[in-house]
Amino acid sequence: MQSYHRVHVHLRKKERKQITGMLNKGRESARVLRRASILRQLDQGQTAAQVAEHVGVAPKTVRAIARRYAEEGLEPALYEKPRPGQRRVLDAGQSQRIIALVCSPPPEGRARWSVRLIAQEAVKRKLARRVGRETIRILLQSHDLKPWREKNVVRGGTG
Repeated sequence: MQSYHRVHVHLRKKERKQITGMLNKGRESARVLRRASILRQLDQGQTAAQVAEHVGVAPKTVRAIARRYAEEGLEPALYEKPRPGQRRVLDAGQSQRIIALVCSPPPEGRARWSVRLIAQEAVKRKLARRVGRETIRILLQSHDLKPWREKNVVRGGTG
């Protein structure tokens, strides 16, 4: 079932020029260019269903972009607000210090590092205030380190 509700978008001359420039240059992200294309097609009098079919999105998306344009203007219709998210647990410096810790010999009485042991040592040595095992696991995975699999042995030269 297609809906043929007319979504009225009337771009100003300056906005039309801005959108045309964006679409010709193609320097923006695909999402922004898709939204610009949607607004331009709505401005040309197409229905939400027609635009949705041409652009490859749901009619609901087309109507949402049109509503955002009508309520807030061109910029908010094209660009999304920054999304909230949790901040990173470790900054770059902390990550590097933990990697250096993993590359050093394990504590006295241990044959190798475990993820749990690394997390405990990082807090004990004040490399991070708090750090979980999953954070350590992801950090090690991103650096392709597997300290639980191999002993970190430094071999001497020939002789």
